Amino acid sequence: MLELRKLACRVMIVILPTLLMAQDSAQAILHNDGGVLVNGTPASDSSAIFLHDLVETQQGNGAKIDADGSTVTVQPETIVKFEGDELVLDHGGLQLNTSRGMRVRVSCMTVIPLTQEWTRYDVTEVDGKMMVVARQNDVKIHYEGAATRRSKQAGFSDVTIHQGEQGTREEGCGAPAKPAAVAPAAAQAILDNPWVIGAGTVAIGTLTCWALCRGDNPVSPSKP
Repeated sequence: MLELRKLACRVMIVILPTLLMAQDSAQAILHNDGGVLVNGTPASDSSAIFLHDLVETQQGNGAKIDADGSTVTVQPETIVKFEGDELVLDHGGLQLNTSRGMRVRVSCMTVIPLTQEWTRYDVTEVDGKMMVVARQNDVKIHYEGAATRRSKQAGFSDVTIHQGEQGTREEGCGAPAKPAAVAPAAAQAILDNPWVIGAGTVAIGTLTCWALCRGDNPVSPSKP
């Protein structure tokens, strides 16, 4: 029994670092010269961002996001959420150069590169209108549920923007769904942070390993 506990302890020691590395896999580097917020907090000149992080540039200040196989220029007065291979644009403008098919979602519309070759395109959202410019290779504007929309003939069908062309679309995607009850944004961002998740995993694993490796010795002796 003691040997089995020791074996379990060794396995956990090997697994825990792997879990922490996995938490770091979906990240990017944010570069800026000031005037940029990440989850409402001023960002340093060069800092890591993770899944679900919200980047906001202020007036007169831009930023650059370096991800695996993609570079994104974030224009001033832009709000965008980082989702790994997808950016969720709330307002402002983005310029993308990607070889990994990085997408941009605006409301129910998603701009998708049509090739895994280097693709350069711009996406701008201002006052409920989205403009897409294809600078190198083609992109597609995909509407969520376009295949089943009865109103697809009214402008909800997918459309391809060819290299050198641009397209503008309204954000008329119907009434927004009622939001579910969630934690405040700052608290949610903390809970979603991979470092917090990793720290919790290490703490649980360490306590479990400590308990297993003690063998049959009781935690609290029955006699003083």
